[in-house]
Amino acid sequence: MTGGEWGAIGRHVAPFLVWVLIMSLPMANQALRYAIQTGATAAVLAWLRPWRYYTPVAWRDQPMALLFGFGVFVIWVLPELPWPDSWRGIQELYLRFGIRGAPVSMTAATPYAPEQCGWGLAAVRLAGSAFVIAMAEEFFWRGFLLRWLKGRPFFSIAPETIGPGLLLTGSVLFGVEHTRWLAGVIAGLAYGYLYLRTRDLSAAITAHVTTNFLLGLYVLVYGDYRFW
Repeated sequence: MTGGEWGAIGRHVAPFLVWVLIMSLPMANQALRYAIQTGATAAVLAWLRPWRYYTPVAWRDQPMALLFGFGVFVIWVLPELPWPDSWRGIQELYLRFGIRGAPVSMTAATPYAPEQCGWGLAAVRLAGSAFVIAMAEEFFWRGFLLRWLKGRPFFSIAPETIGPGLLLTGSVLFGVEHTRWLAGVIAGLAYGYLYLRTRDLSAAITAHVTTNFLLGLYVLVYGDYRFW
């Protein structure tokens, strides 16, 4: 690979890698660690500017991106809300097989509740999940990995040339990164399809930001911290 391709890979991978590395640090104050993750990853994004490899935002695609983001939010939350008794068996299957580990109770203690960490760190938690990690993940999963699986150099690969098989592969890898792996796979398919259809990574970023922002608002309004 050429130096130019290595540089492009670094700019797409480094922000996500910084996030994962800091997340793995053993810190008692998880809310503070999340704030450090957010600040460090945002700084790396601003420094490396991976968006330099993409055309400006196509505003015509943004309404569709908002709809996709809202849809993924609903898919993420709905399976764990109260269901009618007639559908309870389907919900139990999801809770058993669609989530890694035992499902967390809505009332479980969390380090991100404002009464635990303060509204400042809770707000940083919302901003970090909605704007920072969503962007870092899109540059890594859709901007880099999906095209890297197709060929080299990855940044010369037109997104519309990526077939269903690679889209599914990338979405499964994205899904298993999350505790709610099944919802994660569906989210990966939605964001990936949006990118391939519009050929505009900013649309996938907008959808991902919308999902995470709505999820954070839901968590703070209803105190349902199992989604954080």
